[in-house]
Amino acid sequence: MDIKKIIGKIHLWLGIASGLVVFVLGLTGCIYAFEEEIKALVYRGKLEVFAHGHIKPLFLSKNLQAAQEKLRDDLPISGIIVKNTPESSLIFKHYKGKEDTEGIWFWDGIASNLSVYVNPYTSEIIHVEDTTFEFFNMVLWLHWSLLLKNDIGQPIVGVATLVFIIMLITGLVLWWPKNRAAKRQRVWFRWKRTTKWKRKNYDLHNILGFYSMFFALVVALTGLVWAFDWFNSSVQWMVNGGETIEREKEEITSMKAPVASDNPLDLAHSYLRSNHKQAKQYYFFLPQDSLSTITSVIAYEDITRNVSLKFDRYSGELLYTNGKWEDKSNGEKVRAYNYDIHTGAIGGLVGKTIAFFLSLFAASLPVTGFLIWYGRTFKKLGKRPKPRKGPVVLRKPA
Repeated sequence: MDIKKIIGKIHLWLGIASGLVVFVLGLTGCIYAFEEEIKALVYRGKLEVFAHGHIKPLFLSKNLQAAQEKLRDDLPISGIIVKNTPESSLIFKHYKGKEDTEGIWFWDGIASNLSVYVNPYTSEIIHVEDTTFEFFNMVLWLHWSLLLKNDIGQPIVGVATLVFIIMLITGLVLWWPKNRAAKRQRVWFRWKRTTKWKRKNYDLHNILGFYSMFFALVVALTGLVWAFDWFNSSVQWMVNGGETIEREKEEITSMKAPVASDNPLDLAHSYLRSNHKQAKQYYFFLPQDSLSTITSVIAYEDITRNVSLKFDRYSGELLYTNGKWEDKSNGEKVRAYNYDIHTGAIGGLVGKTIAFFLSLFAASLPVTGFLIWYGRTFKKLGKRPKPRKGPVVLRKPA
């Protein structure tokens, strides 16, 4: 058996072992590529409000109070999403995990996960959502860990992604033409009216696989950054020039002081609107104990401008600024870009479109590969000589 046949066997059995997981990852990645755009259309009723041109939004603390009153006291709001457009509703988030971690599914570790959509001009409650089973959240968890808990699903996804990378490499070896005549058939479709579906399926698997290999490798490698800590550390070590950079976490706490005349949350919100006017949206993480701070993450279209701030929970005073792009190491910068590279968002709408079709093709690879194997296997079986019917006549020896 020559080396190419051995590689073919490896390619086949790895494909059978990982095919279902790769199909799921490709299909969910395809859906999630345009998650933001689809949500804007499908969830328009709860994401958009009528912007009163002459009326200013109510204080954020006032809308927080309305959202908290809608929930029970034992369901405290822990986060707020403020989109920096006048037509956007406010989203107040509550999340509570379970101490009892029995079960294998991701929802087995969630006690409650709610989102409250509020009109910022009137404090009207637009919608209360159980976010655990929201469609795009389910798609995300299916892509992230196959709906399993992280410690179960993530290793499976990670190993399947590693296998997918090996399959891309072995697939290139199998694709590589022996001569110029074979090359013509490997680089483009040469279909005729008489071309059978088996040939078309073979070409879809091989030709599209060749042209998409580089992009598929990028998507797979960026996925491994989340799947394995060792891979994430290795990537950062490599781009840092063979150096491991560890940063000490600075503990920032609130200083108990006389309560300010204005609500600290409103002061923090006002600071962001004054100093980060061009931001896409603000995230607030509310303090969970007496020493915690009000933490805010400012998100821009250009991620190099993203920054995290900490405010005193009692006075609203700015205590700490973290995440400035110029302060990051090369490894941290690459890590910051990882999500946008993986989803295609780094290329805007064009990048997302490429990611969409790439994910769709990745999902098709196990299907077209299986059909190739099925056709070859049963074609060979069909060529076996059929047993003769009737009695067998034995000749006498001469």
